[in-house]
Formats: sequence, structure tokens, C-alpha cells
Amino acid sequence: MSQILSRRTVLLGSAGLLGLTACGSSDDSGAGAGAGGKVELVYRLWDEQQEVGYKAVFAAFTAENPNITVRMEVLPWDQYWTKLTTELAGGKAPDVFWLTVENFPDLASKGVLAPLDELISKAGLKLDSYHPNVVQSYKFEDKQLGLPKDMGIVGLLYNKNLVAKAGITMPDKLTWAPDGTGSFMDVARKLTVDKAGLTSAQSGFDAGATKQWGFCSWNHSQTQWLNWIASNGGKAMDAPYGTFDFAGQKSVEALQWARDLIFKWHVSPDGTRTNPPTGQATEMFYRGEVAMFPANNALLPFALPEVKFPIGVASMPAGPVDRTVVINGLAEVMFAKTKHPEEAGKLIAFLGSEKAQKLMGDAGYIIPALNDAGAGYAAYWKKKGIDVQPFLDSAAGSTVNMPIATGWTAKVAEINKAVNDLYLDKVEVAKIASTMNEIGNDK
Repeated sequence: MSQILSRRTVLLGSAGLLGLTACGSSDDSGAGAGAGGKVELVYRLWDEQQEVGYKAVFAAFTAENPNITVRMEVLPWDQYWTKLTTELAGGKAPDVFWLTVENFPDLASKGVLAPLDELISKAGLKLDSYHPNVVQSYKFEDKQLGLPKDMGIVGLLYNKNLVAKAGITMPDKLTWAPDGTGSFMDVARKLTVDKAGLTSAQSGFDAGATKQWGFCSWNHSQTQWLNWIASNGGKAMDAPYGTFDFAGQKSVEALQWARDLIFKWHVSPDGTRTNPPTGQATEMFYRGEVAMFPANNALLPFALPEVKFPIGVASMPAGPVDRTVVINGLAEVMFAKTKHPEEAGKLIAFLGSEKAQKLMGDAGYIIPALNDAGAGYAAYWKKKGIDVQPFLDSAAGSTVNMPIATGWTAKVAEINKAVNDLYLDKVEVAKIASTMNEIGNDK
């Protein structure tokens, strides 16, 4: 999710930063106990849209805990992590803040996150009530250091107008295989059109003059190559904190498939248009140049205002071992040195409650990590004309975690540089996979 989340900050408006004349932490004097024993907690996030939803959540929390107020801080993605890193190095941080799977191992190993097991037990919360992938993502040395917040699920967004124009009825189940067989390829080829109006399924199609692509195969880990690897029966990693296996046969097949979508089957733009950090993959979908776009459900609130067409949602194509999707859920974490552990603990427990998660889910901001709490999310988006049930169905099916590895924040940046070559057809896929392994397994 982190790449999608960084995309959010590009869209971050000034409203999310109003009132942030100073960015606080647990050591700020303004966050201490005041008259009458009142406590102000600092809560930090990076999504200005969710900030609106959290106002209702924290109003409900303070209604139950009148001596505790919560001050939100919204920072752009890059600034969020830069400031947090600097603060933690100086022994301070917000009382409660968001954390990603990608950043969790490094913080967990430094001892800056408070264990939550006792707090969870005392609050009557049960970890098996949350999606197991998200629970596991925030466990370190048998301690639960993060309380599951939400689920970022991969699904296939599509342009309903382009699908209808092509006379396509989206199959209930799309399928793919490394050799190009399956219903997904059939649909993608019919949706890929050149300037003469021919589809890539027709004789005479000119791949060099494509004006509309059926799909977008690009360098995005969760929604692209990690997902293809999992649904092809490969493993990016053998276990949390284990060994990477990007160079395994099934993983290489999946990476080759990602390339073949561009250079063999010609149903996707290449990396010159889409590679991070300057690529325009998401914008191409918004502009109607790409018909099908795999995305984390978190993109929906940002996509809807940008597009001029109705959005459909389908489940990701099922591969040779059926459909397996990558889950990238966030967690609520507590600073180990907070000056207000009791109050911060109450906030963490409330945020993990059905009441709080449904407040956010029912308003369409998140798919709650709490099992069976997603009906309100689906109802919200149905009113917007979007059926998000495929996201929920995928979460209930076969799922895998994002890679969980110490040092991953530094490694993933280098891996992404290597993977950019996958979408340029300049380096052999097996060599790219070996490079990914070398980076991931470097101690």
C-alpha cells in the first residue's frame, strides 16, 4: 500500500494541514495533563480524507473518556516518515500513530513500540476477530505491537464505458496463465485499441500506434508483481523475517508474465510511460487511456473525483493456483515512551473496537480489519454506484502478506529500481529476479 499511500500525498490539499502550526509529540508540553487531570493525546496520520472520518471517531472516544482529548496531526507521506524517524532518534514520538507493514520491522526491532497484548486482553478484544494477515504483520518476537486498523485489498478497477463500448460482459471470474491463456487476456486484448480502431485481437493491429490499452502492467509491488507471484504458486518470501525467493521458478514465470503483457501481448503501456517515480500509470487510468487497472481499495476515494466515467470493480484474475491476493493493512501503534500509557492504551483499544472501525468503514474510508465489519463499507460505495464486494470477497479468500523483513524500507527502494527494468525489456527476467534476491537477502 505504501506506493498508493504516497500517491495520496500528491493529492493532499491544504485543508489537511490547517492548524498544524507545530507538530507535536508525546514530549510536547501541550500534550501533558492539564487542569482537572485532563490529557491531550497526539495522534498522527498521513491521509487528509481519513482525517475527516476520525473527527467523528475521536468525538465518540472523548464522549466515553471525557478527561482525554485527541489532537490529530496530518503530514504528507514523506514528511511523516522523516519527522517520525528524527523524533524517535531523539526519544520522542506521537502517543499513537499509523504504521505500515513495510516500516514495522525496523521500528519493532528498535523497541520504540509498546507491546499491546495485555492492553488487548484487558479491553476484551480478541486478535482472532481481525484478519489474520494483518494481525501477523504486526507481531514481533511473539508480541503484538500493532492493533489491526484496516485492510488494503487488491482488486481490478475498470472503465465501465470502455468495457460497454467493446461489447464485453465482464466475466464473473477472470483467469490468467503464464502462456497467455485465460479469460483475462481475452478481455484485455479486446480492450486494447490502435489509432485505426483495431483491437489487439484483430488482424492488422498496430502495437506501435496504440491509443487505448486493456490493462496496465507496471512497477507496483502489491497490486502487480507480488500479486502475480502469489497467484502463480510462487513465494516472494518463505516466511516473515525469512528468505526471499524472487528467483524461484514460479516467481520468475510470474515476473515474465508481467513483462509479456507489454512486449508480447501488447495490452499494456511500457515502463517509459509508467515506471516510478515519474510514471503516469494511475493518471492513464483516470484519463481513460487504460481500461483495467489493478488497485488497492484505498485508491477509490481519490479516483472517484478524478474520473469522468463509471468505475467497475472485479476481483483480480485467478492464476494457475487460483486467486491469491496480497493484503497490506495498517496498524495503530503506541509509542513505548508515551507519557500517558494508560490514556493512549484506552485510545488504541477504542480504535480497535467495532464501534470505531465501523464508524470509519460505514463512511467509506476503510475496509475494517475487524472481521465481518465491512458491510457498511460496501453499502457506502453502493450509493456511489460502485460495487466493492469483490474486494471483500478477495479478503475472505486466499491471501498473503506483504514482505515482512528487517531493513525492508531500504531494500524495497533498491528492489523497485531493479524491477523498473522488468517493464523496459532491457534485462533478462531471471537476472532481474536474481538481483531482487540479492538485495532482499543481503544481511
